[in-house]
Amino acid sequence: MATLLHPARAPVWRLLSRPWPAADVPLRAQSHGVGLYPEHIRTSPLQKALLTAGSACMALYNPYRHDMVAVLGETTGHHALKVLRDQMRKNPEGAQILQERPRISLSTLDLGKLQSLPEGSLGREYLRFLDVNGVSPDTRAPTRFVDDEELAYVIQRYREVHDMFHTLLGMPTNILGEIVVKWFEAVQTGLPMCILGALFGPLRLKAQNLHVLISELIPWAVENGRRAPCVLNLYYERRWEQPLQALREELGITAPPEHIQGLA
Repeated sequence: MATLLHPARAPVWRLLSRPWPAADVPLRAQSHGVGLYPEHIRTSPLQKALLTAGSACMALYNPYRHDMVAVLGETTGHHALKVLRDQMRKNPEGAQILQERPRISLSTLDLGKLQSLPEGSLGREYLRFLDVNGVSPDTRAPTRFVDDEELAYVIQRYREVHDMFHTLLGMPTNILGEIVVKWFEAVQTGLPMCILGALFGPLRLKAQNLHVLISELIPWAVENGRRAPCVLNLYYERRWEQPLQALREELGITAPPEHIQGLA
């Protein structure tokens, strides 16, 4: 069996080593070539199954392998992405996002403008989040294995606004913060990779943090995820000047328990 599978398996994993495209390249259908959008890789059902199994194992072993988490999301998220796409189509702001296909990267952000915004504004707090946690929007993997260019944009958009969810929820990028955000995303998106991360991520926590997570943070994240409208419908780039607190109130997002600060 291993010999039979090898010809289908090896080419797929070699394709994962392709260089990433520029982050400001729009995800649009191409007028020529075999790809549906930049960096699209056509895969058979068998190849998708192998990618799913391999990426799931790697993501569980090392949750910080964002490339493997990304592949898992693409190979398992077709139904959830269609639901999200339909929600965006029915919402004026979401439909505009689908039409214009904005991208979030260092090449599209006006960092000087964000820095000049008032304290407490979404743009200023987003920039503060990036600086404090030492993260960059350019680390998001490109979509490759989604066989629909509009759905490919939906999952790319989800990745690029992930840090917005951290900002909205007031969660850091440590293990505990990532798990809390994954619970929020699991409720909001229904993406299998988010559900998997929410369920298995806590296995890496210390006993004290696990207790706080189960008793307080998961109920808080789930409640906020259910109460908030679809957060992919927010055109964040046009809301930079909006006070973060006002946006939270608009979405029904409440503040996290204060005593969790400093937990790792």
